[in-house]
Amino acid sequence: MKSTDLAAVTQWITAAAHDAGPKLPAHIAERLCISRRSAFSLLRKLEAAQWVRHEGTPRRRVYQPGALRQVVQRYALDGLQEDLPWARDFAPYFRLPAEVARMVQHAFGELLNNAVDHSAGTQVTVSMRQTAMHLQLLVSDDGCGLFQRIESAFAISDPSIAMLELSKGKLTSAPDRHSGRGLFFTSRLADMFDLHANATAFQYRGWDRRSWFKGKPIARQGTSIYLAIALETQRTLDGVLRAHSLGGDGYAFERTLVPLQLIVGAQTGLETRAQAKRVASRLSSFRRAEVDFTGIADVGHGFADELFRVFSREHPAIEIVPVGMAPRVAAMIDSVRSTAQAQIA
Repeated sequence: MKSTDLAAVTQWITAAAHDAGPKLPAHIAERLCISRRSAFSLLRKLEAAQWVRHEGTPRRRVYQPGALRQVVQRYALDGLQEDLPWARDFAPYFRLPAEVARMVQHAFGELLNNAVDHSAGTQVTVSMRQTAMHLQLLVSDDGCGLFQRIESAFAISDPSIAMLELSKGKLTSAPDRHSGRGLFFTSRLADMFDLHANATAFQYRGWDRRSWFKGKPIARQGTSIYLAIALETQRTLDGVLRAHSLGGDGYAFERTLVPLQLIVGAQTGLETRAQAKRVASRLSSFRRAEVDFTGIADVGHGFADELFRVFSREHPAIEIVPVGMAPRVAAMIDSVRSTAQAQIA
């Protein structure tokens, strides 16, 4: 059997092994239109690769899913209810730690609901794979693409600025039905999170202080989101939700982090008041905003003054906290804050 054929089989063998048990060879032979001998040969390859395992005697083998598991399903988006695919087509075929299972179900539901409500597409493909170390989830729709959707709703044509707004949280094109929490918290659940849409890609790594950064896009229509969660993670859904309340003990979404590296480049630094106003946009819906300068060596006086003196004066209830500052950035921010204190005095 060709390796490409074997790869195609792995998309459904987990569910087949779980459901068919001792009848798995016959199921494979019928599904692939091959002989039972060829089916047994394929099963040996799948078993060697840890996709299936067996118990019982040589004459009566009972097959079960192996250490590697995968399910791939495609759905029409019209009328799709995101809870049913999880309960029917995915959850029964994986063996996950309880807290990981809860995080994955949350991510699964949020991403599938986004495809249903926002993509304007016709189909969505969901792939979930369990390895020895990670649970991986990929949700791909054939819609207009996330960044085109944001441009239509908010007149933001630059994907980097759109990603800056997404990274803050509470951004939604349907405020009557959504709160803008789904993508934000789903990314925080993951160790690895990749977003592809409209020939653009951004990545988030749970261990990386830089937060969001640009990646290499894939060439396909619609939006594709991939995430991976370590099976031994200490992260929990409850912990992630509480971490963004002001005191860390509730579920209010009061804290955010703004990754400034998204809007700087080789020829573009943080210099202007217009940039600062863009960074400050919608921060009034939070009580604390950490402004992340990681990787940025300098900042202009106009930018710093607008954000840390003018905006702070106009919104005294919002705590603006600079983090990840290089020495010259810290010096500039200290300067404008000193000016602000002198004006108060």
